[in-house]
Amino acid sequence: MTACAGETPNRKRVLLKVSGEALMGGGAFGVDQKTVERIAQDVAQVVRDGIEVCLVVGGGNIFRGVAAAAKGMDRAQGDYAGMLATVINALLLQNALEREQITTRVMSAIHMSSVAEPYIRRRAVRHMEKGRVVIFAAGTGNPFFTTDTAAALRAAEMECNILLKGTQVDGVYSADPKRDPSAVRYDELTYLNVLANQLNVMDAAAISLARENNLPIIVFNIGEEGSFGRVMRGEGPFTRIVETAE
Repeated sequence: MTACAGETPNRKRVLLKVSGEALMGGGAFGVDQKTVERIAQDVAQVVRDGIEVCLVVGGGNIFRGVAAAAKGMDRAQGDYAGMLATVINALLLQNALEREQITTRVMSAIHMSSVAEPYIRRRAVRHMEKGRVVIFAAGTGNPFFTTDTAAALRAAEMECNILLKGTQVDGVYSADPKRDPSAVRYDELTYLNVLANQLNVMDAAAISLARENNLPIIVFNIGEEGSFGRVMRGEGPFTRIVETAE
């Protein structure tokens, strides 16, 4: 179930899923501006290397619909509030990227023309063809779907070569490495491995969607400076999820 990290091929168009928690830095809530700026610098460098990049950003650092529903809030209403949280994060990332001289567009699945473009697939593709970064906000625009599922959906729609999930750990583990020191990191997994073993890297809908579209997934630690670029060069620790493990 292992593979050489250097085997990751050169990619032309990729989608980076940034979890809301990754934007917290060392904090327990909200946004750490230095972390946002560092992630923007990493994305900017990959764009300068000639790769078309789009992003989906989560909102868990601000609001989680599932957690609110567990406390009695209507689940659909909670999910809509969570979608608004992703828009806040998207605008912060857009600002940081444009400070790096990278033209960026935020496209929202929920209509809010004052702050973001409506999501139109062909327009998004055209933006990337022109070298712009596109940040997809508000998930899929529907409750009961996670931003992981939104990332798999947008990556398929954009015909991306690969979906990268930036997390706070350097890959997929057999257990939570922060709680279980004996947890083992996998270098490579199949979609079925992830589903059968209930490895909590992405929800089942996202994994199934990636599998149906033969979309490889790479999970890596976005908390380390330059990690996005290193993974795109096939360097550094990460977990690769594919149809058939080598």
